[in-house]
Amino acid sequence: MSRQILKSSEEINQLAEQLDDENPQTIISYALDKYTPNISISFSGAEDVVLIDMAKKIRDDISVFTLDTGRLYPETYRFIEEICDYYNIDIDVYMPDRESTEKLVKEKGLFSFYNDGHNECCSVRKIAPLKRALDGLDAWVTGQRKDQSPSRSDLPVVQIDSAFGGGELVKFNPLANWTLKQVWQYIFENDVPYNKLHEKGYISIGCEPCTRPVTPGQHEREGRWWWEEATKKECGLHSGNIKK
Repeated sequence: MSRQILKSSEEINQLAEQLDDENPQTIISYALDKYTPNISISFSGAEDVVLIDMAKKIRDDISVFTLDTGRLYPETYRFIEEICDYYNIDIDVYMPDRESTEKLVKEKGLFSFYNDGHNECCSVRKIAPLKRALDGLDAWVTGQRKDQSPSRSDLPVVQIDSAFGGGELVKFNPLANWTLKQVWQYIFENDVPYNKLHEKGYISIGCEPCTRPVTPGQHEREGRWWWEEATKKECGLHSGNIKK
């Protein structure tokens, strides 16, 4: 098995064009074949479990990580354990730095994001742990889709991660061209586990203070950071990879 350590931006763009019409399984298979063992799947929502399910059907030695912000729903914590047991995998859990979190809470309280935006809190609770999770990897896999938000409308199926890795980290988005309907069709047809909060009207699930159910007809991301504009609904995990 050959490993692809690094590609130029031009080569990655060419690869994105080649893989754009392929199904997610083909994209994941390519990613795992070229980058194992230095590739990991980012896990948080329904899309990510679909990726885990697809990946486990391709090979058994997959790597998965998740970010525990300290503000997740109880159902989400139980869901993490459920996925570990169901797929017989270990999920690496990355948590915020204690000193940075305590400093933020001491200076601005527990709910400062309602007044001055979510970026500062997300930087401490998500971005810093993600940097540790990605350290040493050549590539990672995300469940992003183009139709999730306006800022993701040009999302390619593979790209150079311009936010992390110093321009040497490859980012695969196998579900970029899928719709939410396709995600849930796969879940039901393949008996894939899902967060029980989905049965209560939650579609996109994040931290408890920043997530609420959506009503019929609302876009899935309207339940995330609902007090902010739609174009600002990125926490920083992926905003640096959006084409301008």
